[in-house]
Amino acid sequence: MKAAVTAQGKSMEAEVDPRFGRARHFVVVDTETGDFSVADNRQSFDAAQGAGIQAGSNVAALGVTDVVTGHMGPKAFRTLQAAGIRVHIGATGTVREAIEQLKAGTLQPADGADVEGHWV
Repeated sequence: MKAAVTAQGKSMEAEVDPRFGRARHFVVVDTETGDFSVADNRQSFDAAQGAGIQAGSNVAALGVTDVVTGHMGPKAFRTLQAAGIRVHIGATGTVREAIEQLKAGTLQPADGADVEGHWV
C-alpha cells in the first residue's frame, strides 16, 4: 500500500498535520518497504480558496491508495473519493505512528468529511 500522510515536517518523526488541504507536507510511505518521500503542499497551503480540492488533485497524482490525516472537508473528500483513494481521518502523533495505526487497522476508511469546508 502507498499512503500519503499529512505532516508538519519532512520525516517519519514529523507530527501529523490535522488539516488536509492546508497541510505543510505529505509524507508518502510505501507500507511494504518503509521507504518514503516528501511532497510539498505549499501551493495549497497558501491558496486563498480551493486548498482541499487542489491538495486532493496533487495527492492523487502521487499514485497513493490511501490518505491519512487528522481532519478533512467535503470537497477534498469528494476529490479523493473520485480518484479511488481511501481516506483515513483521526490520525494523531507522528507520521510513523499514523502508519502503524493504518497497518494495524486502527484507522478505518472514512465514510465522509468530518469538518465543514474552510476549516482552519
